[in-house]
Amino acid sequence: MFRFFENLVDPYVKYEDNDRPPTRLWPFMRDYARPFTGVFWVAGVMSVVVAVVEIWLIAYMGRVVDILSESGPAEMWAQHGTELILVAIFILILRPLLQALDVLLLNNTIMPNFGTLIRWRAHRHVLRQSVGWFENDFAGRIANRIMQTPPAAGEAVFQVFDAMTFSIAYFVGAAVLLSQGDPRLAIPLVIWVGLYGILVWWTTTRVGPASKEASDARSAVTGRVVDSYTNIHSVKMFAHHDREMDYAHEAIERSRQTFQAEMRIYTIMDVVLTFLNGLLIIGCVGWAIWLWTIGSASVGVVAAATAVALRLNAMTGWIMWALTSFFRNLGVISEGMETIAQPITLVDKPDAKALVLSDGEIELTELGHHYGRGAGGIEKIDLTIRSGEKVGLIGRSGAGKSTLVKLLLRFYDADKGQISIDGQDITEVTQQSLRKNIGMVQQDSSLLHRSIRDNILYGRPEASEEEMVAAAERAQAHEFILELEDSEGRRGYDAQVGERGVKLSGGQRQRIALARVILKNAPILVLDEATSALDSEVEAAIQDTLYGIMEGKTVIAIAHRLSTISRMDRILVMDGGHIAEEGSHSELLAQGGLYARFWERQSGGFIGTVEAAE
Repeated sequence: MFRFFENLVDPYVKYEDNDRPPTRLWPFMRDYARPFTGVFWVAGVMSVVVAVVEIWLIAYMGRVVDILSESGPAEMWAQHGTELILVAIFILILRPLLQALDVLLLNNTIMPNFGTLIRWRAHRHVLRQSVGWFENDFAGRIANRIMQTPPAAGEAVFQVFDAMTFSIAYFVGAAVLLSQGDPRLAIPLVIWVGLYGILVWWTTTRVGPASKEASDARSAVTGRVVDSYTNIHSVKMFAHHDREMDYAHEAIERSRQTFQAEMRIYTIMDVVLTFLNGLLIIGCVGWAIWLWTIGSASVGVVAAATAVALRLNAMTGWIMWALTSFFRNLGVISEGMETIAQPITLVDKPDAKALVLSDGEIELTELGHHYGRGAGGIEKIDLTIRSGEKVGLIGRSGAGKSTLVKLLLRFYDADKGQISIDGQDITEVTQQSLRKNIGMVQQDSSLLHRSIRDNILYGRPEASEEEMVAAAERAQAHEFILELEDSEGRRGYDAQVGERGVKLSGGQRQRIALARVILKNAPILVLDEATSALDSEVEAAIQDTLYGIMEGKTVIAIAHRLSTISRMDRILVMDGGHIAEEGSHSELLAQGGLYARFWERQSGGFIGTVEAAE
């Protein structure tokens, strides 16, 4: 039975990606709720049915009081025995079945699946964002919003059917019940509902914004704390424990203040609600007793009015809390939408095709990019890298080397100009196919917080164990991998590397990153300071491997250590976002320009950026 209701809606059902999701709350919720439309209708009907049954029970208790007051025991059983037995059967069997259907839909169909659907789709949407989008926010804050929005949405939907639909049906039913005894009995209830509605309006209009502000503040705390943890080596190395505590304290204190402001609203609500409930009890019960004294109401009507008033008195706190919880959760959702509902700006064109790579020739035409600023980046780059050509790329920090590589991988779209591979504009092909054909080793070789095996196989998941090990051997990584053991006792290729590979040395991370690229075996290879973290002995051992994997590939190698690129077919010297010089190592030395000065002034094989800036 549970499995049937749990599988009524598939949270992973296929859907069409929306690059520009709704940015307003209700269209946003409606977009996610489409697979649940039928379930929501049934849940709403069942909520009304349960409320009607509750009101009917109160009304019937009033009838029982009248039956008892109007007849003796023998007469009562003779005239009403069958009726009472049937009602007892309904209460014992049918009422629990109706209640079961209601709670099964809420607890087993909606609650687990609605939040899961939102989390799955939100995570999928965020993963499709560009690298630049991630660079503009805290990873911790993004993750916090992905984690807190789905349960808030699920809780909001739950309150709609568990409290709001139920309470509306209950208030209407209560008014009908009291009117049947005497229409004047409904007057105190109607007045109270009006006052209660004003309190609800006052509370909910303040809770939503207050909750959003508090949720924003909590996300800021998460972002700052995660930032400190992620960079714990820097925190310890510079002895900035107190500085980080101050940095966190500011956000934590703001979170406390916003939460205090939110809680003040609830305190005022509770005090006023207690007063209103007193008015309800006095109004309904007192009015019913007065009607009884003038002979306009029976004892059963007084009993029913009393039961309704006491039941509403017990319910109003729960209903108010449910309503404020509903609007508080809407505030959390609104805050999460600042991440989840952001449009994806770097997208494939509707008719984009997979990149068909034949030769691996790269052509840059009038290429310019400034990251939305007026300066920096690169400007008017015209360059052709022939099929199988090995090109070295050097220059001071900020010269534009990394920008050029990011544009090649289409982590950003160029402000102007074009990049073509084998005559195909990279903006006309799918990003997936473009990046599958480019292997890259970065200077900062961060790894996934998974096993060594998972990290190497990330290059080509379908590769065999033998191919993976062979790639590790070529990267001079196999021997040290076999000696690894993590805190859980996992050894060798099964050992976990820690967040961003923190459990390994820089050189070990670099070699695993090399193994991953070797396994990928892409026809275009980009090396961004690929050996910068290696000691001289390992670098010497791996240089031949690097040149080996370059064979037959188009290669772009960024380096400050000029000895690593001296054997390249061509070397490009970038300066101020332009290509200042190009040629082979010997040709550039003969020119006596920037490259020659870099070569002369480098210390330990690195470009002397200070002297070269003269």
